[in-house]
Formats: sequence, C-alpha cells, structure tokens
Amino acid sequence: MKHFKYSVSFMMVLALVLVFIGCAKPPEAEKSAAKAAMDDAVAAGADKYAATDFNVAKDLWDTSEAQMNAKKYEEAKQGYVNAKAAFENATGATVAGKKAMTDEVSAIVAKLEESWMNLEITAKNVEKKMKDKKDAWVADSKTFVDGLKATKDMIATDLAGAKAKSGELKSILEKWDAAFKELASAPAKPEAAKPVKNEKK
Repeated sequence: MKHFKYSVSFMMVLALVLVFIGCAKPPEAEKSAAKAAMDDAVAAGADKYAATDFNVAKDLWDTSEAQMNAKKYEEAKQGYVNAKAAFENATGATVAGKKAMTDEVSAIVAKLEESWMNLEITAKNVEKKMKDKKDAWVADSKTFVDGLKATKDMIATDLAGAKAKSGELKSILEKWDAAFKELASAPAKPEAAKPVKNEKK
C-alpha cells in the first residue's frame, strides 16, 4: 500500500513536470503566423491607410515579443494570436482607408486649384502695385503650377506624398494671398509730376 502511494505521488509529479514542459515551449508557430500577417499588412499599406488599426496590432506584437523574451510563453502565445487577428483587421481596413485618403487629397487639390485661379485674378487687379514683387510672383506661379500637376499625378501612386506636397502649395497660396491683401489696401502712389520745360521766347 505504501509502495502504491509513492507510485501515485511520483506519477502526479511526473504529469505536472510534463505539463510544465509542454507549456514552456516558445510559441514559434503563433509568432510566425503573426509575423506573416504583419508583413501582409505592411505590403497592403495598412501602416499608412489604416494607421490606427495597424498601431494597435503592432502594440500587441511588441508586447508578445517582450513576453517571449521574458519566457512568459503562455501569455506570448495568446498575444501573438491576438496580434495576428489585429494585423488581419488592419489589412482589411486598408481599402476603406485608402479610399478615404484619396477623396481627402483630391478635395484638397481641387480647393487649391480653385483658390489659385482666384489668386491670379487678384494678381491682375494689383499688378500696378506689385513692382519689386513681380519677379517673385512669376517664379512662385511656375512653382505652384508645376507642383499642382505633380500632386495630381502622385494621387494614384503616393497619397502620403501628395498630401505633403499639397501642404507646400498651400503655403505658397497663403503667402501671396497675404501679400496681395496688403498691396490692395495700400494707397496708390501718385505719379510723379513731369517737370515743365521752360520755353524760351
């Protein structure tokens, strides 16, 4: 009977050791699956077009990596599973995010184009007062027109770049809008009177 008790105790300890060893394995399969999902999300552009969802997934990944390094394999395993699902969610949200950004940038470009046309009309109205600013206006006009064309072309290939470029164009608009308002409010300088020649009789 005593021998039986020892055998049972030994079997229980052995079972616990086996369970512990089983749990102590690093969750490599879950990590690989989460890494593949992250790579797919990046390839789809989720980091740009579904940034919020992507960052949530990345936080889960980073936490799992920390748990893996600390040998907390059970927590890391669940974390990788959650990260994989979150990366897949971010990939799914990319299409909608890209469309939303395309619509946003297209609207910004249309507004810039309209504002520029109005600014050109204003430039003609204050042309006589421009004088020393005329060369700068001509140079910035070329920069703006070329930049607007480049921004339109970028919408199809580089939305983030197009958005940044539109910000540069907006600053040119604002600069000349302020300059023209200042010129329009300045009183016109009277033309200098021409000297009268004394005619000899």
